[in-house]
Amino acid sequence: MKKLCYLIIFLCMQQFAQAQGYDAYTRETYIHNGDTLRYRMLAPLNYDVHKSYPLVIFLHGAGERGRDNAAQLIHGGSLFLEDSLRREYPAFVIFPQCPSDSTWAPFHLKRDSTGKVTGFDFLAADRQPTPGQLVKSLLDSLLATHKVNSKKVYIGGLSLGGMGTFDMLARYPKTWAAGFPICGAGFAENAKKFAKIPVWIFHGGADPVVPVTYSQNYYKALKALHADVQYTEYPGVGHNSWDNVFAEPGLLKWLFSNTKK
Repeated sequence: MKKLCYLIIFLCMQQFAQAQGYDAYTRETYIHNGDTLRYRMLAPLNYDVHKSYPLVIFLHGAGERGRDNAAQLIHGGSLFLEDSLRREYPAFVIFPQCPSDSTWAPFHLKRDSTGKVTGFDFLAADRQPTPGQLVKSLLDSLLATHKVNSKKVYIGGLSLGGMGTFDMLARYPKTWAAGFPICGAGFAENAKKFAKIPVWIFHGGADPVVPVTYSQNYYKALKALHADVQYTEYPGVGHNSWDNVFAEPGLLKWLFSNTKK
């Protein structure tokens, strides 16, 4: 019983420490044309108002959608809070939150005769959902302040956010210095639209939610275009490949080494 009490106290302390750490991300709201985007923003360590800094935008997955302006930090939020990394790579970091009734990128669910979801369809002509449009509009407004280095703007995301990352890279190729989609999917023919952008693609080899073939197809298309692309597949790993990605020691070093040409 005593051990159980110690365990409960330890877990509570961990949750409290995590909540306190996330307080470093300010709660922000962006409103454009009547639509609202909630987001959390981490400022550069030792922020200097006279300097411009890199910016990382990270798009969360389906499970973190909502309006609490908190859940989007569950996966990846702690990565950017590490003091050593913040000292080495001072940057703005933004985690926007997608409402539960929307998505970052447009897609259609494929179903079998029983109604079970079997995959996704992506159509090049589909309109970008409002949350994705708001992210781009927010970015434009931040760039206008000149506090963000326009040559060092990066985007990444996992699952639903991985789809959003592929979509944003294709829609706004002149915006990004690099991208890192995690267990994402999309219309692989769009690869030609962002073949000049360095990309590092990640996926679990045993992903039962978003088939790994989507990332493989993007990688093949980008390689055929002689793009600056890396692909990391984790054998036997399921949908939560982001845990492996966040443990990649070279991820942030690679990301911040890229500058838009």
